Amino acid sequence: MLDHARALAMWVYNIVPSWVAGTVMLVAAAALAASLCRWVVRRLSAFATRYGQVPQMLVVRCKGPTCALLVLGAVSAVLPAAPLNARAANILAHVLGAAVVVAIGWSVMNTLDMFADLYVSRIRFETDSNNLLARKHVTQIGILRTAIRTLLVLLTIGLALMTSSAVRQYGVSLFASAGAAGLVVGLAARPLLSNLLAGIQIGLTQPIRLEDSVVVQGEWGWIEQIGSTYVVIRIWDLRRLIVPLSYFIEQPFQNWTHSSADLMGTVMLYVDYTVPVEKVRKKLRAVVETNPKWDRKVAVVQMTDLPSATVELRLLVSARNAGVLWDLRCDVREAMVNWLVQEYPDALPRRRLEVGGSAERVGPAAAFVAAGEL
Repeated sequence: MLDHARALAMWVYNIVPSWVAGTVMLVAAAALAASLCRWVVRRLSAFATRYGQVPQMLVVRCKGPTCALLVLGAVSAVLPAAPLNARAANILAHVLGAAVVVAIGWSVMNTLDMFADLYVSRIRFETDSNNLLARKHVTQIGILRTAIRTLLVLLTIGLALMTSSAVRQYGVSLFASAGAAGLVVGLAARPLLSNLLAGIQIGLTQPIRLEDSVVVQGEWGWIEQIGSTYVVIRIWDLRRLIVPLSYFIEQPFQNWTHSSADLMGTVMLYVDYTVPVEKVRKKLRAVVETNPKWDRKVAVVQMTDLPSATVELRLLVSARNAGVLWDLRCDVREAMVNWLVQEYPDALPRRRLEVGGSAERVGPAAAFVAAGEL
């Protein structure tokens, strides 16, 4: 049987072209390396368990790149022995070199994600919405991770292209796309780079954070997502406003929770001159005292203007965040209007009409109307 197998091998060697035999050898080496990957990763994971959680997580995250590097290493080891011509071997060597660069970039990106996720997992959000420090750290990690991943992708692609002289110019052009790669490449890369730099600046200076309450272009909502090139704002009616990152660096906007989530809001009442302002103050205090939305800080009544034939009263109240403040203002407005209707209906806005002329000319009934109020 051994003689028959040797004869079959010689027959295959004589009729099969050399490049096919070389390709089969490379595929066999890759298959062997792939079969060993699982065993190697399992051994590395068991070894890393002795040194804590971080090494074990690192081995798990880099499982894919590790297997890829083992396969590429096995193929590179048998490449000199493969019966390939010089041109084919050179092309395959450049491809393997580019693949190694991509695998290394892949492992670096997975390591970055692991440390970012580990840092975020240790952040504890308080039950109160005024958790500025936690939101600040999550925002910084998210923006910086996106920016660094984008840079790593560009760097990896550029280095992979530079491994071969035939496409090296494309790698150099990719690195120079920020300035001297030509007019077309520069114009195409400018929005991406401007938003990328804006994201890094936002991550460092913190003009916005996740779940910040903002007013942008007349729309009020919360920062739901900060991507690499845009920000998603969740409007109060569940619409989504998509805004470029550079907008928050170049344009003014309102951030209601930049330093603190506490806010003050107003309820405007337009009443008659006869309104008892002091009793309005007492009633406002009684209303907010029984309302759990009030943060027990501000409850003030001020007479701010005298528009036309009415009095403008500004009721100023405070709450722990914008959403709660809106509900509190609605509750206060409803309670104060109901109280005025029931207790002081004469204090509601009225229009007065005075009829000129003497009582003798207009008659007793007209004189009574002129002296009264409609």
